[in-house]
Parts: sequence; C-alpha cells; structure tokens
Amino acid sequence: MTHNTSTPDPRESGTIFTRNFWLLCFSSVLFMMSFSFPLFELAEFLKRMDGGEAFVGFIIGLFTVSAGLSRLWSGRLADRIGRRPVMIFGTIVTAVCGGLYIFTTTILSFLALRFVHGLSTGWRPTATTAMLADVVPPKRIGEAMGYLGMAGATGTALGPWMGSVVKEHLGFDNMFITASVLGVLAWLMTSRLQESLPSAQKFTWSMLAFQKDEPILDRSATPAFMTTLFETFSFGTIITLAPLLVDELNFEYKGSFNPSFIATSIAIRFIAGRASDRLGRLVPLMIGMVFMITAMLVLGFSTTRWMAIFGGILYGVAIGLNRPTIFAWTTDLARPGHVALSLATMLLALEIGIGAGAFITGGLYDEANAAETISSGFFLAACSGVLGLGYLIWYGLKSRGSAAPGA
Repeated sequence: MTHNTSTPDPRESGTIFTRNFWLLCFSSVLFMMSFSFPLFELAEFLKRMDGGEAFVGFIIGLFTVSAGLSRLWSGRLADRIGRRPVMIFGTIVTAVCGGLYIFTTTILSFLALRFVHGLSTGWRPTATTAMLADVVPPKRIGEAMGYLGMAGATGTALGPWMGSVVKEHLGFDNMFITASVLGVLAWLMTSRLQESLPSAQKFTWSMLAFQKDEPILDRSATPAFMTTLFETFSFGTIITLAPLLVDELNFEYKGSFNPSFIATSIAIRFIAGRASDRLGRLVPLMIGMVFMITAMLVLGFSTTRWMAIFGGILYGVAIGLNRPTIFAWTTDLARPGHVALSLATMLLALEIGIGAGAFITGGLYDEANAAETISSGFFLAACSGVLGLGYLIWYGLKSRGSAAPGA
C-alpha cells in the first residue's frame, strides 16, 4: 500500500520561490551550522587526549566513511518512502550527536561518535537536493541549486566561526550543546516540509535489504561521480589542514578562516547556477577547477595570514562554481524516477573524495615539521585538481557532437 502526501506539481508555476523552497533553504542553514559548529575545534579537542594527535586525519575521514556508506541506502529510500523522512532522520542524527561529544573521554569513544555523526550528511543532503529537483522548473535547476548551495554555504561559514567563538569564551561543553540546539531547530523546521514525491511508500524494514534487480548506484551519474571525486579531495584537505595552517599563522580564532572562502562561494553562486543553465555544465566546471588548483597552490605557499585568506577566496570561487553545477548536472544525467539515487551516487564520490583528502593529507602531517607537511598536503590537492580538469576536458571532447546531457 502507498500513501501520497504530495501537493500539486509546483514546477508548473515556473517559480523557484515556493514554501518548500524557503523551508529547505532555512533548515539547511541550521543543519549545516549544527554539524559544522565544532569542526575547527575538534583537532584541539582530540589532541587533548593522550595520543590524540595521531588521529587528526580521522576527524573528517571517519565522518565521510559513514556518510558514504549510508548513501547506499539514502538515495534508494528517498526515491521510495519520500524525501521528507530521509531528511528528518539525518537531521535528528546531527541534533543528537552534536551534544554527545561532551561524553567522549577516550579516543575510541570520540572516533565512534564521529562515525555515527557521519550518518547525518549521508542522509539529509541526498533527500534535500532531490526534493529541490522535485519542486523547481527543470530549466531553472542550476539556479535553484545555486540558491540552496548558498544556504548550505552560509551555515558552513557561520558554524565553525561561531563554534570557535563559543569555545574560546564559554568552553568546549557549551560549544557542543549549542551544536545540538541548532540541530533541534533544523529538525523542527524540516518537519514542516510537505512531501514532494508522488505516491511515497510506507517504510518497511525489508527496504533496507539489497535486491538483485534493484541498483545500488546509478551508472548514469558516472561523469558527475568522477568530477566530484577529484574536486572534493581539496575540501578534505581544507577542513583537515586549514585549522593547522591558521594555527601556524597565529589566527586568533581558527574558525575565522572559513568565511574567507565561504563568503566568496556564496557570492559566486548568485551567477554560477544561472550560467550553467545557459552555457551547459562543463564550461563552469572547467573554470572552477582552474581556480581550485590555483587556490591549493597559494595555500601551500602561504607564509602570512593574508596570503592564506587570498587562497581561501580563490577556493571560494572554485566551489561556488563547481558545487551547484555538479548538483544540476547530476539531475540532468539521472534516469526518470531515480533522481535521489543519482544524487546519492554523486554524493558517494563526495564522501570518498573528502575522506581521501582528510586521511591522506592528515596522515602526512607531522607536528615536528608542521609547515612543510601542511604545504605538501595542499600541493597534493592541487594535483587532484589537475586530474579533475583533465577528466572534464576528456569528457567534453568525447561528448562533442553527441547528445551527452549537460555537455
């Protein structure tokens, strides 16, 4: 038996700015603030534990492993039981986990919580993006993804900066409690969303089992998967090494580096989505990849705070161009009825790329040779960008003259 809680197709109105759109955006700001709130202080929190400095790379790595694994279920379920329940589950996870860090007194308990916390981003963004694709006109999907990305970027910028301020003045415990409160607020707003999937099915535990005739991933999303894999290695590097870099450069608040690239990425998204709707997806992605390579090189050579901020600004241009374009491209590539599965496939690459960047560059870090090993990590991320640019050029040449979606 199925149940249908959907409303008439909002795409027919031709507008982006519906009730669900605003709820999606504002709840995304709160969600992203919640899970990113303690992010730039977790390295210091972990290093206070005996031997914790050896596990700095796991702060992001474990988070992305669990998020990536959960994509194997979140996309399929969002296409079957609806977008809203999948979003609510992911939001509840971040609301609960945010406050539980207070009780992690050993490395093992900390790493276990990081793994569970990763479920939040494995479930929520997949369904959020799928719902957005449901409620906006297809010809404006790139523009809409840009606006949603602005919302997420705003939360990601405010979260670590405010988290650092709270930690410096009120301590770690209050920082974690605030993260949890923000998650609760995101859940309350998400619960007011109307389901956008027609004929959403009632959840049964059997849906968690893999069926032979049911794909786990969507092969049609392969181009977006590969591009995301190379592009997000740099983000794993940023969120692992940037706190260490700003510490080396004597920033007062570790989270104050984030606004340098997030603010730029928000500004760029005003035009990036529309540009990809008009020019196709490949041109903005190639330009974004060039900015990303340049940003990683600048950060690798940074010896002053202003040089690091300049590198952050360049990186903001890169992700402002890349993120909404890749999301829109993924929906272009998706087979009918499998939008969430296609997005989950692309987002799996996001987790793999971020996780690889965090594990590898975090593993290179040596406190005794901090400056050199931090630089090496950023240079490695630049190499990943070169591979990504090469792939886009190859795909563009391959699809020239064909009907490849989004080319």
